[in-house]
Amino acid sequence: MAPKRKGPLQTVQRNTDDIKKQVDSLMLEVRQFKGSAESKAMTEASERCTHLQRSVDETMMTLKKLTKADEPAPVGNYEQRKLDEENRLKMMQEQLQALALAVSPAQKPGPSRNADVPSSSQTEEDDDAGAESEEEESEEEEDEDEEDDDEEEDLENQAETFIAISAFAGEQEGDLTVQKGELLSILSKNPDGWWLAQDSSGNKGLVPKTYLKAHQDEEEEGDAEDSETEEESEEEVDEVSKTKQSSQKSAWDVVRKEVLEMNATDVLAAMGAIPAGFRPSTLSSLLSEGNTYRGSYYLQPELSQSQLAFKDLFWDPDTGNVRPRPSRTSLTLTLWSCRMIPTPGVGVQVLSRHVRLCVFDGAKVLSNIHTVRACYNSKNPKTWTFSPRMVGILPSLMDGDCFVRSDSQSPDLGILFELGVTYIRNSTGERGDLSCGWAFLRLCDASGVPVPRRTYELPVHGGTPYEQGVDVDPSITRRATGSVLQQMMVSRKLPKLIVKLKSPNAKTRANLNLLPDTLVGSRCSVQLLALYRQVLADALLRDRLTMQNADLICSPVLATFPQVLHQTDLLDALRSAWAERESGLKRSQKRDTQLLKGLFVEVYLETVFPLLHSAGLPPARWADEEQETQRASVVFARPPQGALATLLSADHAQEAFDIAQLAYDFLSPTRAAPPTN
Repeated sequence: MAPKRKGPLQTVQRNTDDIKKQVDSLMLEVRQFKGSAESKAMTEASERCTHLQRSVDETMMTLKKLTKADEPAPVGNYEQRKLDEENRLKMMQEQLQALALAVSPAQKPGPSRNADVPSSSQTEEDDDAGAESEEEESEEEEDEDEEDDDEEEDLENQAETFIAISAFAGEQEGDLTVQKGELLSILSKNPDGWWLAQDSSGNKGLVPKTYLKAHQDEEEEGDAEDSETEEESEEEVDEVSKTKQSSQKSAWDVVRKEVLEMNATDVLAAMGAIPAGFRPSTLSSLLSEGNTYRGSYYLQPELSQSQLAFKDLFWDPDTGNVRPRPSRTSLTLTLWSCRMIPTPGVGVQVLSRHVRLCVFDGAKVLSNIHTVRACYNSKNPKTWTFSPRMVGILPSLMDGDCFVRSDSQSPDLGILFELGVTYIRNSTGERGDLSCGWAFLRLCDASGVPVPRRTYELPVHGGTPYEQGVDVDPSITRRATGSVLQQMMVSRKLPKLIVKLKSPNAKTRANLNLLPDTLVGSRCSVQLLALYRQVLADALLRDRLTMQNADLICSPVLATFPQVLHQTDLLDALRSAWAERESGLKRSQKRDTQLLKGLFVEVYLETVFPLLHSAGLPPARWADEEQETQRASVVFARPPQGALATLLSADHAQEAFDIAQLAYDFLSPTRAAPPTN
């Protein structure tokens, strides 16, 4: 039987795989340099980088010329496969560009030594004369190299004590923060201009060479006039150094971040620990930027365009309560499961599997980011499940029942789901967050009609939400051939997320209408959030002397409740205490809004408030099982006394008191409305 003929597209795919391996290998070597590689190694890396760039460009040109008619046999999903290869090549082009800057001495901070290279532009008529000229040039080059080496030796033989002529704030791990005029001992002088220094306290780190100057004893210094002149020159050097160094270091920071920090994922991919479609978590990085994408930020009232009133919090004088506000999008959803999700390989320990979701319009995140932790069975690690059956109240962190509210009018509005893992590398102890893929569910069709409330099986894409056509595991996709049966078999192996959209019931809808126009969270906490908003409305709209009064409001609940949303175990403790107290109420009492608000404040002050600033409560840390266990032993061990007795008890130490624990400043956490175009 004749061997199966390979098509042009398959040949390009194989070439791309070979280039990818070479790129990964080169990035690993560059990462190991850590700024102290020899010039020879850097030169070789630069040459390899140039060669790989040329190979990528040639492969890209070949790929763009291919057409479906060139294939010797039918290829299923041809255009999509071609686009996938083009995206892979583009990504390698970006990586090689960053590598080219990293291995180029001209782009590194600090002074660069440019040796004069003699030029042989003159053409000799006689071959012997030309040979003699070359010999002379080579001798001159050797002499100049010797002179440069002598200069380096002289520099190294100088005093090892230097003085900082300008303050330097370390921005990367391994940098040393120094103040102007501080004396430093230089331990080693790296060729890239970053010297290893040690301060008087024994702290070691890298400092740019241009920030340092050889220190001389006072006896060798000149008189007062010379000192003044030196200070003036130092100020000039300071300004020039700051300007030059800021521009150089900003460029180098970008390169170093691209080559070193981003390469944590590339290193894992090169080790075979993760599939090619995994990326650093996009939503996790947004959460680390501050409170802008957290639920506590969106829970606060939003100011109107005039900044003189609230946009999403109004008082209803007929009922004496906050006015309900239906939102354009208000629904509940249930995360059922994730199937065929690839698992990290050897050398990586997974600390948490989770799904982060938010409102997304294809370009930017329009809400807070909500996280739901998944469960999995070691016998079937590629399947994630949610909402496991447990005795008692289900932890809100593991509750797959969520609510989504959004007031956006974007035609591309939808829900973005990012499947992620928090991992730790066994060899280095490095923690990180990876995206295992993402899925997007549009909430309206092309004509603007809301999508049906039913179960959806969403395909999980690789890369980031801003990349298109990237597979989580490209090796699975390539197995598909022209056979329909084969494509069906491969389709069953592709990762998917199963989600069910539902319309909220009457009770849940009533509570949702009391929440901000835009918010995403766990459905089990809707009632508590609604009660908080009603207590907030009483303080801001009913009890203030005038609407122009901006004094601090004495309310521990308003001041500290948003912090509870960041610590889900405290939220669970509040939910448990509230459910126990509410179960003892009569039906008529459950309809009394004023009674429920007073009871909510009482339960909060008795349970959560003493814990928030307890010295015995370990700080919350994401995906740390030991820390979570220690916190649970404190949170769910209820003291027999009341809240006041707990705060005053010598057995329960509290952190130092801060007025922010009691005073609510509604101008500080409020969200200003974006300007209208």
